[in-house]
Amino acid sequence: MSYIHLQPCIEGMLEGVWVVDPKTQRILTANAAAAELQGLTPEDMVGASAVELSANLEDLHLWQEVAAGYVNVRRSDALLRRADGSTVVVDRLLTVVHLSENESVCLVGMQDKTQQHSAEQKLERLLAELRATLESTADGILVCDMDGKIRAFNRLFAELWQLPPELLTQHDDAAIHAFLANSVPTQDHYHERLQLILRTPLLEATDVLVLRNGRVLERITRPQLARGRPIGRVYAFRDITQRSATEAQLQLAAKVFQSSPDAIFVTTPQHVIEACNPAAQELTLCQEADLLGRSARELFYHPANHDGWLNEVDQKLQHPGFWEGEVWIRRPEGQAVALQVSWVVLRNGDGKVMHTVLFAKDLTDKMEAQKRIEQLAYSDALTGLPNRLMLTERVSHAIHLSERSSKGFAVLFLDLDRFKHINDSLGHLFGDRVLIEMAQRLKRCLRLTDTLCRLGGDEFVIHLHEADAHAAELTARRIIETIAMPVSIENMDFSLSCSLGIALYPQDGRTLDELIQHGDTAMYQVKERGKGHYRFYQPQMNADLLSRIRLDHAMREGLKRDEFVLHYQPRLNMTSDCILGCEALVRWQHPENGLLMPGDFIGVAEDTSFIVNLGQWVLCEAVRQAADWVRQGQPCQVAVNVSALQFQQTRFVEDVAAALKEHDLDPALLELELTESILIQDANEALERLQRLAGLGVALSIDDFGTGYSSMAYLKRFPLHKLKIDRSFIMSLHEQELDAAIVLAIIQMGHALKLQVVAEGVELPEQLEQLQRLGCDQYQGFLYAPALPADGFFMRREHGARLANDTRGRFGFGGERLVAAARGGR
Repeated sequence: MSYIHLQPCIEGMLEGVWVVDPKTQRILTANAAAAELQGLTPEDMVGASAVELSANLEDLHLWQEVAAGYVNVRRSDALLRRADGSTVVVDRLLTVVHLSENESVCLVGMQDKTQQHSAEQKLERLLAELRATLESTADGILVCDMDGKIRAFNRLFAELWQLPPELLTQHDDAAIHAFLANSVPTQDHYHERLQLILRTPLLEATDVLVLRNGRVLERITRPQLARGRPIGRVYAFRDITQRSATEAQLQLAAKVFQSSPDAIFVTTPQHVIEACNPAAQELTLCQEADLLGRSARELFYHPANHDGWLNEVDQKLQHPGFWEGEVWIRRPEGQAVALQVSWVVLRNGDGKVMHTVLFAKDLTDKMEAQKRIEQLAYSDALTGLPNRLMLTERVSHAIHLSERSSKGFAVLFLDLDRFKHINDSLGHLFGDRVLIEMAQRLKRCLRLTDTLCRLGGDEFVIHLHEADAHAAELTARRIIETIAMPVSIENMDFSLSCSLGIALYPQDGRTLDELIQHGDTAMYQVKERGKGHYRFYQPQMNADLLSRIRLDHAMREGLKRDEFVLHYQPRLNMTSDCILGCEALVRWQHPENGLLMPGDFIGVAEDTSFIVNLGQWVLCEAVRQAADWVRQGQPCQVAVNVSALQFQQTRFVEDVAAALKEHDLDPALLELELTESILIQDANEALERLQRLAGLGVALSIDDFGTGYSSMAYLKRFPLHKLKIDRSFIMSLHEQELDAAIVLAIIQMGHALKLQVVAEGVELPEQLEQLQRLGCDQYQGFLYAPALPADGFFMRREHGARLANDTRGRFGFGGERLVAAARGGR
């Protein structure tokens, strides 16, 4: 078969066809369609080089492969060179056909793609323009088909939704839709809205989406139409986060404007009111219509400088654009109201004044509060009297006058006596009424030029203008008499007294603080001497007070340094001289002053409450010593004096029990001595506490009996064991029948109450003999022995009877001098 036989076949074909010799790459024959593509005649085509007719350099390589037998079929686009030098794009199919065993030809079919190529280029340009349009738009664009499948989206869409990179590179519609749904907090609502859009192909909608990251997107969706029919849907997304925030701020500003408690006026640059809030209408008592259009400059005024304040406002509004101050407004009914005004300028971006805003606050309440504060700052809230601040100013003025006139003045420090009892029994409200009554009485005792000040509590200070000592004394007496007059409040009748201390300027002090301090010191001296009187300040008072302060400090430090010791005075049987026990008496081994007796420091200890700490130490030390004697085979009952303040401590009984338990002492070997005053202060509470002590097994006795206020009704109820006669009745027992009769009555009463009676302070044999005749049970005193250190008492006890006889003999022959020398205290 020859290639010539192919000629009729290719002539009837619409595509151009070459028959090419694979070895020479020469065209053997071509049909008319192929010649037309090249712009040649069929005759010109025969013998032409296939490589030369091709405009592609790659074709040379292709035909070499064909010649080598490497290619049998190859389809590709090719560029042919026409006779006029132009080119034409064709779709080329190259097929090697074997005509015989030794002969083969290459059929090359070509179809003109010029129009198709042109259409594709036009489409590419159109797509490029569309892509550029999508990317340049200010919105994020998402294009979907009618089923919701994604056809395209732009870069801004990916940025707005923050699509991860993997969703940008792989075409996974389901993953993208899932990511979008997961980006909103309300997925159910998102899906419902999306399904509604898909079910309504022609729907045009706008809604707002709030993403989890806080971004707010506006979504606008429109159908995509082709020939009037929907073929898809376009979604446009716009970031309105800032706009939403701005709108929220505007809404908030409007709400603040309407709700602000301060009056707000918005004006033009010429200060004409354009808007005002409800608070402004309430402040001015005018309707909004009455305020709009008025000049703010005419609405407000300054009572002191009507024109000057407006000039200042103009200057400040020009620069720095802010003015603040106090102005006034007159309401329609004529009432003038003070205002605190802040006036600011609002400018646009070019710096041009657009509006001014005036904020006004009513100062009525503030000014009233200021007056009240000033009143409180200078006066006492309860009584209305001047307080210390006003007193300071007046006394300072008096000092300046005195320096010029050489006339002095007096300061009286007054304290109501036992006022605490009124507060405790009748309550503080009743006490306040009493203070008000006392303040009124004091005012009636003074001149208009004098100043009465309440320092606090029940303390008052009086400044007597140009008063000497005589005038101060007359005033003090008048005050004492006035305060002592009966008081009747709420059907309650009672009487009060007061104590006064007087300090004179300039001899007693050059400042108010010094005068008050010295007046207080003098008043304190009155309190110590029975109250209800007055005293002038003396310099020695301060020295005494300072001495007491130093003594109190030294005692407290001495207790820390173990400077206190106990001495023990024996207590004996009246008939056998057998030692029955002892009384523990405290001594202070002062590092500088030597051994001090209780009379040197107990009074200060009681005044400063140090007696509680000291009494606790005495209790523990006495119990410890008693326990030591038990361990040494010489048990001895030890009596401990208990002060009123120590006995009143809430945990006193627990402290006694703890001391006994710590040292494992039999409670019967501890005796507590209490004074009559302790037992009658609060008889019911004292009874309850004594019963608890008795329940521990501790012995109880009344010390210094006969010097206080006793009640037989109370004594018979108390679980007492001993009654100790005070030494004051023993001293003259052997010389005065009256004292002997009193002692006899005490002994008989004690025996009637089934109590052991102990005589204290027995110093002479005559006293002992008289006590024996009167039937006293026990005694203690210097006749036998003074209070001894623990080791001395132990030795004395071992040789008690023999030493007792020796001691009596020694006192019988001039021992009175030793007794007198030892009377520094018990």
